[in-house]
Amino acid sequence: MTSRMRIPRAVRSLLRAVATALVVPFLLFEEWGWEPLAALVGRLSRLPFWARLEERLRSLPPWGALLAFFVPVLLLLPVKMLALFLFAHGHAATGVAVLLLAKLAGTAIVARIFQLVEGPLMRIPLFARWYPRWKAWKDQVLNLVRQSRPWRVVRVFNRGIHRGWKRLREG
Repeated sequence: MTSRMRIPRAVRSLLRAVATALVVPFLLFEEWGWEPLAALVGRLSRLPFWARLEERLRSLPPWGALLAFFVPVLLLLPVKMLALFLFAHGHAATGVAVLLLAKLAGTAIVARIFQLVEGPLMRIPLFARWYPRWKAWKDQVLNLVRQSRPWRVVRVFNRGIHRGWKRLREG
C-alpha cells in the first residue's frame, strides 16, 4: 500500500513563485515579439508558395492544426541542442546567438501558425478548456510585472532614450 506524500502549502507556493519567476522572461519576450514577428512572417504570404502553404494551414482539421502548431517547436529542438553544445565547448557568445536566433524564428513561425489555426485548435476540447486558463494566468503575471517598480523605471528610462533619439534625428 502506498501513501501519497502531501507537499505543504508554503512549499507549493514557493515552488510556484520560483517557476513563475523563471518563466517571466520567456513570457515577456513572446509578449513583445508575438504580434510583430507574426506580421513579419505574414508578409511572406505575398509569395505564391507561402500563400498556398498558409491556405493549407487554415484548412487543417483540429488535430492537424495541433500538429502544425508543434512542428516548429520540434524542428528547432536540434538547433537549441546545438546552442547547448556550443556552451559546453566554451563558445558562449555563439551559443547565445544561436539560441536567440532560434527563439526569434520559433516565436515568429509559431505565432503566425497560431494565427492561422486558432479556430481549429479551439475545436479540440482539451485545448479550448486550457488555452483560456493559460492566457488568463499569463496576462495576470504580465500585469504584475508591468506594475512593478523596476518595470516602470525601465519604461521611463526607455521613453527618455526615445525622446532624445527623436530630438537628435530632428535637430
